[in-house]
Amino acid sequence: MIQKLALGIAVIFGSLSTLAMAQDLAGTWQQIDDKTGSPKAVIEIRKEANQTYTGKIVKVTPRPGYTPRELCNKCPAPYTDQPILGMDILKGLQQVKNSNNYEKGRVIDPLAGRIYDAKIRLNSTGKRLTLRAYMGVSTLGRSQTWIRIQ
Repeated sequence: MIQKLALGIAVIFGSLSTLAMAQDLAGTWQQIDDKTGSPKAVIEIRKEANQTYTGKIVKVTPRPGYTPRELCNKCPAPYTDQPILGMDILKGLQQVKNSNNYEKGRVIDPLAGRIYDAKIRLNSTGKRLTLRAYMGVSTLGRSQTWIRIQ
């Protein structure tokens, strides 16, 4: 009897951990500046028909002493002189099978005009993600935390 109960509990916890790992990246996220810790923008991430994820700036968060830039600064085509609000800044992310990891994406920094490789790790609750932007080698990049907006 005790063995059946233990097996049942193990199955339930196994199912719960699978559900936690099945969290979807799609949703609305508050981008947090990795240097200042203050909110920067609101990003809406959507799942595309080809099963990749794309993130668009839907709101630029006002910060004291900072006038938000309206156009993509020194950005390569097709971003050149495009409005930052409404811009797809995150593209091509693919979920790593059976995990909360997403990789093979690209992210543009519209303030610096640079495009970086990107990967994301979604935490187990699905309420925070860590975006890692880098050029070539992940260890030489920077990370940002984004918080899911309900």
